[in-house]
Amino acid sequence: MKTVQQSFGLGILLSFLVISGLTSVHAESKTIILATTTSTQDSGLLDVLLPIFQKRTGYFVKTIAVGSGQAIVMGQKGEADLLLVHSPAEEKRLVEGGHGVNRRPIMYNDYLIVGPIEDLAKIKREKSAIEAFRKIGSAKRLFLSRGDHSGTHEKEKSLWNAAGINPERERWYQQTGLGMGQTLNVASEKGGYTLVDRGTYLALKKKIGLDILVEGDPILLNPYHVIEVSSARWPQVNSAGAKVLADFLVSKEAQKVIKNFGVEKYGAPLYYPAAGKKEEELGK
Repeated sequence: MKTVQQSFGLGILLSFLVISGLTSVHAESKTIILATTTSTQDSGLLDVLLPIFQKRTGYFVKTIAVGSGQAIVMGQKGEADLLLVHSPAEEKRLVEGGHGVNRRPIMYNDYLIVGPIEDLAKIKREKSAIEAFRKIGSAKRLFLSRGDHSGTHEKEKSLWNAAGINPERERWYQQTGLGMGQTLNVASEKGGYTLVDRGTYLALKKKIGLDILVEGDPILLNPYHVIEVSSARWPQVNSAGAKVLADFLVSKEAQKVIKNFGVEKYGAPLYYPAAGKKEEELGK
């Protein structure tokens, strides 16, 4: 009889552990890890979009805001479920390498070259972003770089390269290693130039002393994509949750939020919706 009771008790214990394990797995599956660029966080867009999604679906989104390059590395290591980034060349390599799937455009804005009102490099209203960078380098005027392998940093490096300038060892070139908002603040405090996405600039414009000096060059287009981390490569990722969130971001509801975000407060949208569009159609 004692053996039967012990077996019965053991059975209850095992059943409890199994149920607890399933509950734990279920709880974990309701959490989505979103690795994204600091610009989407600094602009405040995610503070509007994610509460709508969470209320609608019951999922909880854990946001990790880093540079796009760091977010993509997280995807390569299976440390996130979904990526929202703006570094096209690196994004394509991620997908080609089998670490990401279903890359889709979400929105776009553009980059701006901003700097002090006195503009000693004389780049104001320069139509070519490359020529503006060449003038900054020639005048040896202070330039603040994020230096963090973000999408913005990659774009900046491509502009220096196109201008035929390697600023890495120049005294006038300083790398902050910080996100976009913090780099803007440093540039403002030091009276330097920097490259920034329009969304972050408009969100922080009243807090900094930097003017828009160069804008409108097609080379400054800044597209954002959402990429699901591959469950075939990383079985532990919450692929179901990632797809639900990605589908929401390209939905008419989310795209309408993106279209209107910032209009009332800043007088202009911080981003433009891009779901369903081809890259060559953006900005037109």
